[in-house]
Amino acid sequence: MGRAFEFRKARKMKRWAAMSKAFTRIGKDIVMAVKEGGPDPDTNSRLRAVIQNAKAVNMPKDNIERAIKRASDKSQGDYKEVLFEGYAPHGIAILIETATDNNTRTVANVRSYFNKCDGSLGTSGSVVFMFDHTCNFRINGEGLDIEELELELIDHGIEEIFEDEDGIMIYAPFESFGAIQSFLEENNIEILSSGFERIPQVTKSLSEEDAADVEKLLEKIEEDDDVQNVYHTMEETSSEE
Repeated sequence: MGRAFEFRKARKMKRWAAMSKAFTRIGKDIVMAVKEGGPDPDTNSRLRAVIQNAKAVNMPKDNIERAIKRASDKSQGDYKEVLFEGYAPHGIAILIETATDNNTRTVANVRSYFNKCDGSLGTSGSVVFMFDHTCNFRINGEGLDIEELELELIDHGIEEIFEDEDGIMIYAPFESFGAIQSFLEENNIEILSSGFERIPQVTKSLSEEDAADVEKLLEKIEEDDDVQNVYHTMEETSSEE
């Protein structure tokens, strides 16, 4: 198995761990999708993808519909996607994806987390090059031949495809998202969830004591309501062996 498989395995139990946080994140995704392409999922592919993700974390249908209606209201403010880069203690690079309606607040908060945990907030471009920006899809694998599917998707840019207990996972470069989404929909292949991740090109192993220093910073960052995703170069131990 490749890097995407190992990355997903290690992060799987950590991502979307708190259901209330998951709903908050998806609510923001809905607002950004509606503001960008309108409230109709039939004509808005980004919104279609967010709704699939909402269903994947068991977000109630009423919540989804309310979020779309709220996002359609002209008085609803928009969220801006802002990327933060920096270093945790022991030379671990950190990349933070945020969605904020108050950038001044978010910058101040993120900077304070780094300062309190002996890290340093970097400038734009300081660590982003250490991560590969990927897109992913989880699809219903029932009745599909994974080898045939892989051959069909090669021309659409896929880099890795593998089965797990949740279905079939597909990984590709960030830019391939639209082409793969269209292929799967046109061939009536059920998309269970989809999204984007930043996979570290190289990871660094730390002692248990040093890793605890990094985890302290990661926890502070992940608790912030403006934070959507956090990626880092510390080697993670898988929770599934």
